[in-house]
Amino acid sequence: MLMLIAPSKTQQILAKSWEEATVPVLLSEGEHLIHTLREFSVDELASLMKMSNALALQTHERISSFQLPFTIGNARQALTVFRGDVYSRIESDSYSKEERTYLQQHLRILSGLYGVLRPLDLMQTYRLEMGCKLINSRGKNLYEFWGDLVTETLNQDLAAHTEPVLVNLASAEYVRVIKKKRLQGELLQIDFKEQKGDSYKTVAIHAKRARGMMVDFAVKNRVQTVVELRAFQREGYHFQDSLSTDKHYVFTRKR
Repeated sequence: MLMLIAPSKTQQILAKSWEEATVPVLLSEGEHLIHTLREFSVDELASLMKMSNALALQTHERISSFQLPFTIGNARQALTVFRGDVYSRIESDSYSKEERTYLQQHLRILSGLYGVLRPLDLMQTYRLEMGCKLINSRGKNLYEFWGDLVTETLNQDLAAHTEPVLVNLASAEYVRVIKKKRLQGELLQIDFKEQKGDSYKTVAIHAKRARGMMVDFAVKNRVQTVVELRAFQREGYHFQDSLSTDKHYVFTRKR
């Protein structure tokens, strides 16, 4: 079982660092993207990524300062860098070495710049969403740039698991990079919905936080099979059998 989450726009390099660190498997591919992005001016980045001039300037500075090799001096582990809604519910600051080892084996972060990140992979801050229409040497967007590379990397990771299932806790924008027909395993979609009366609705901010809570639940319970995820019950959520299938788990709560 391998859980997937998306990155967050909010990122921060913290002073402290874990003792364990690895290097992103597809880092050389990310370097190609950096070289492409260095051709853009601040105004061009603002137009490409549809962001303010202030964010474009920050992004331009990050691209300019991107430096290899990654070390504890210029980078930090991915799970400590991302600080968005999903990550606010992953209590990684308190994890033991054993829990970090579990995460490294069972969690992957999809990324527009790095392709796939493991929790302990060193990274530098960036801004490049998977849906960005960046013309590059392989096509007109990042999906064409990554091609089969992300899927092949995940297949290699799945081969080490007795239950080769990808648990999708990422957004549609990011999971789209996976070539499902080439995936050597199953894909389990997980959704979190708010119940009001007889209707159920996905509320983005609540769903993001719930994804993080499920990752944290898996870590603290050393979950090894997808069936064990059905026991997830935090902040009112519970497994809704009537709305679920073997390939799609739905968790609901009343609001």
